[in-house]
Amino acid sequence: MTTYCKFETALDILVGKWKPVILLRLFSNGTMRFSELQKAIPDITKKMLTQQLRELEYHDIIHREVYHQIPPKVEYSITAYGQQMTPLLQAMNDWGVAHMAHLDALYGDGESAEPSERK
Repeated sequence: MTTYCKFETALDILVGKWKPVILLRLFSNGTMRFSELQKAIPDITKKMLTQQLRELEYHDIIHREVYHQIPPKVEYSITAYGQQMTPLLQAMNDWGVAHMAHLDALYGDGESAEPSERK
């Protein structure tokens, strides 16, 4: 891959079922504890949430703050560097909304589901 085409690098950070959802929660709510993220994303397993948070932390998208107390307290927030993703995520969300409207216009009420999901 040429040095000017780093699209795949960006996708590595965003790809997957859970990273965009985690980022959306943190962007919307600010700082959140691990248990709050679990409650906000009920379908994610504890193991998967931990893995995804570690990957986002590695890329300096989120910050993990550990408070040494009993019981232990860990909070997650978007880093200043991660804030640069705001326009990208907003654009993706806007496109998704427009795409759903487009599919609704094409297929009508409730028919905007994927072809395999249509009756």
